Amino acid sequence: MSKNLVVAIDGPAGSGKSTTAQLVAQKLGFVYIDTGAMYRAITHLAIRNNALGNNNKIIELAANSDIELKFKNGVTNISINGEDLTDKIRTLDVNKNVSDVSKIEEVRKILVRKQREIGSKATSVVMEGRDIATVVFPNADVKIFLTATIDERAKRRAKEYAENGTEIPVTEIKNNLKIRDQIDSSRDVSPLVKAEDAIVVDTSYVTIEEQVNIILQEVKRIAENLDIDVKIK
Repeated sequence: MSKNLVVAIDGPAGSGKSTTAQLVAQKLGFVYIDTGAMYRAITHLAIRNNALGNNNKIIELAANSDIELKFKNGVTNISINGEDLTDKIRTLDVNKNVSDVSKIEEVRKILVRKQREIGSKATSVVMEGRDIATVVFPNADVKIFLTATIDERAKRRAKEYAENGTEIPVTEIKNNLKIRDQIDSSRDVSPLVKAEDAIVVDTSYVTIEEQVNIILQEVKRIAENLDIDVKIK
C-alpha cells in the first residue's frame, strides 16, 4: 500500500489557497505545488509574445515550456526553459488575463499532464489550484475547497499589491475578481467547482493559523483511517 498522501486544495482567487497550502505543506513536510503559478507563467509568456487572443500560439508556448517549480523561502519560484519568471507572474496584467488563458482546452491538457508528472515524482504533496480535486487528482486523499467573501478576497489582494509597492483601488480588484470568478466557474473545460467529497473551509473570518489547523486535522484524520503516519511540525 502506498504511503504517500495527496492533499488537493481548490478555490477562487483570493481565497487564501497559496498561503494556506504553503503552510500546510511546511507543517506536514510535504512537497508544495502551486499550479496557478504555471498558468500565470504561460500568461506572462503570451503577453510578452503578443499572443493574447491567438490560442494556437498560446498552446505552442505551453507545449514548448519546460516548467520547473521550486518552493524556497516562502515563495514559489517558477522557471520556464531555464528563465526565472517568479517576479513577473503576479502583475495586474497577468491577473487580468490568466483566466482567459486558463480556459483554453489544450493549454489545460498540457499543464494538467505536467502537474501530474510533478505530483507523481514527489512523495506526499499539497497541490493547490482550481481543478486539483476534480481533474488533476480526482482520487486525492484529502480534498479541500477554500472560499471567502468577495470583499475579503479583494482586501487581501489589495494588501498583496501594496506590500509589493503597487497601490490599486479595492474596487478595481473586486471587479477583476468578479470577472475571473465568472470565467473560471463557467468555462467548458475544468471549471472551478467544488468536488462532491471536498471539505469546505470559509476563510472570511478566521485567521490563517485557524484555517491551516482545520486542514491539518482533516489530513491527520484521513491519514489515520488509511493507516498512514503523518507528523505535524
